Amino acid sequence: MTVMIFGCGYSGKAIGKAFAAAGFAVAGTVRTAEGAQALSAYNIKSFIFDGSGFSDTLLAALKDVTHLVQSIPPGRDQDPLLKLVAGRLAALCPKLEWIGYLSTVGVYGDHGGGWVDEETPGSPILGRSIERVDTEEAWAHEGRVAGVPVAALRLSGIYGPGRNAFVNLDRGSARRIIKRDQVFNRIRVEDIGAACLFLAERKLAGIYNVTDDEPCPPQDVVVEAARIMAVEAPPEIDFDTAEMTPMARSFYGANKRVSNARLRALGFQFAFPNYRISLAQMWNEDVWRG
Repeated sequence: MTVMIFGCGYSGKAIGKAFAAAGFAVAGTVRTAEGAQALSAYNIKSFIFDGSGFSDTLLAALKDVTHLVQSIPPGRDQDPLLKLVAGRLAALCPKLEWIGYLSTVGVYGDHGGGWVDEETPGSPILGRSIERVDTEEAWAHEGRVAGVPVAALRLSGIYGPGRNAFVNLDRGSARRIIKRDQVFNRIRVEDIGAACLFLAERKLAGIYNVTDDEPCPPQDVVVEAARIMAVEAPPEIDFDTAEMTPMARSFYGANKRVSNARLRALGFQFAFPNYRISLAQMWNEDVWRG
């Protein structure tokens, strides 16, 4: 059994680790030779893929791939991988049994802090989220044509070792921005890997929210991390007057609580169901730096 992870970055490495622990051979793509060298530390066989085409070595490797994970975000001209495999997925990957597409809870748009689940119609307010909806549907279509189940994993804000409030506090870059009634979900990167493996081993298709149990104001996470570190939390900053990039400010435009009930009903158990458990584990096991 071989999994190929296209766009093997932060989440992709965690997915690779989970699949390797289950006995899979793991391969992944990166854009540069430097990236390929970095993957070797994770025991992931690397291939260079910049979206323009498949190398001969990558084409040969695809013949043995049983599970494919697409983590590369869509660009202005559609998903770069989808453009290359459309209509010939079965020919390129004759042993393929399952596809996982990493999407985002951003596809739900703004719901005024209300709960959403996989049955909630998508109403994205940002261009990149609109592209995700279209790409989810396109991958599902390709799966049907090839006779392969496709699961779309809608991820909330990704964090974990090396990317967390401890790191931001340590760098002096943590900010406690306050926007009234604003909440976010988040997801520990190891739970992304575990959820992907869970769906792959069962060859499940459809849409799944991969997110924690407890949406909360973002400043609460900063305060908890500061408490654990025994440092002073940064001062509160009003959202309306905060200096932020347009990209950062845009995230606050979507206010919702995302349910993970569908995945839990299948029997999946999150190792890090809320930020308090997760922060405590990273600090106590000294893995927060990554």
